[in-house]
Amino acid sequence: MFPATCSRLSRVALSCRGQRTLSLLSSSGSSNWSKVVSDAEKIVGYPTSFMSLRCLLSDELSNVAMHVRKLVGTQHPLLNTARGFVYDSKNNLQMRGLVVLLLSKAAGPNQAASDLLAQDMVSGIYPSQRNLAEITELIHTAFLVHRGIVDLKELTVSDGSLKDMQFGNKMAVLGGDFLLANACTGLAQLDNTKVVELISSAIGDLVQGVYYENSSITEDLPNFTRLKNTFQDNGLIDGVNVAQWEEQTFLSHGALLAKSCQAAMELARHDMESQRVAYKYGKHLSLGHKLNSDLQPFMKSDVGEPASFSFSAAPVVFHRQIVGQETWHQQLQQAKTFRNQVDYSKLLAAVKSEKGVSSAMDLCCYHSNKALEAIQAFPSSEARSALENIASAITKF
Repeated sequence: MFPATCSRLSRVALSCRGQRTLSLLSSSGSSNWSKVVSDAEKIVGYPTSFMSLRCLLSDELSNVAMHVRKLVGTQHPLLNTARGFVYDSKNNLQMRGLVVLLLSKAAGPNQAASDLLAQDMVSGIYPSQRNLAEITELIHTAFLVHRGIVDLKELTVSDGSLKDMQFGNKMAVLGGDFLLANACTGLAQLDNTKVVELISSAIGDLVQGVYYENSSITEDLPNFTRLKNTFQDNGLIDGVNVAQWEEQTFLSHGALLAKSCQAAMELARHDMESQRVAYKYGKHLSLGHKLNSDLQPFMKSDVGEPASFSFSAAPVVFHRQIVGQETWHQQLQQAKTFRNQVDYSKLLAAVKSEKGVSSAMDLCCYHSNKALEAIQAFPSSEARSALENIASAITKF
């Protein structure tokens, strides 16, 4: 699988050269991404950042939010997730709903569907498609909240008291379940069996993807011995290859958007070809977006900034496959400090010294190009242009 991957990367590498000067999530890149999102929101009729507000301001979740305040002063990840609802400088939380709305508008009404009235559309989008966008965001947010559950066995004194962390886990479970229940209720109200099947399967894919992530590697472990033991205990001393990484990443980060895009076409009674194109766009955009996110720690040039990255990030996966497992194990050993910790800066330098980063960048460009290719099937419009801009933005490094 790897030679085939490298072959396709070489075909798109030239189209991506010269686009690596702006980081999407850096200070300059963030403003560029914000403009792309802001322009797109104007096209669909209202800011998608408020799509989940009805649910988030409900009495039930307001009570949960009041309890979450007790976690202030601890390092529980649920706090960061909660802050993201109020202020998300990277504009990533609502991207999925925005793409669903833009695709709905780009495809337009289906003239053959007599039971769908054009006058019901707002800004060229059916009410059911707007509801689907909200459902997609609620599902994504629910899984973000559920990811805030911490392993109590790995707690340190600086994280907070055991009682507070246990309480935070309970809130993460209840809050995520509440959002997911609301999403399921809204899904049933769409009254479309195929859409229910699509989104239900996407939820299953998310669960499976998160399981693969947790079983393949434990992220951000500060202790070298625990890190090495984790590889050995899971029988994954060789790690995943690039093809497996793409498969697992699609399940955990791409399936929801891809199937939501397809479901949006189904709600407007578009044919299977339109559904296939929408699915393809959502799939490749998600994978490209994840690759861009994985690349950020390796693109930063700030001197003295602490290095921190995931061992399952795409550049690391490429690097491990390029240098071989023996060399990778040696680099892990060399990164061991006298306190039995991992020196991430040494590993960062090792990864950047080979072609892992450039290979991940080329793969990001490949998925961006495939998304752009898919969207050409829709007629030229403001919505299609916005979708093109979003697909292009993920290749700005």
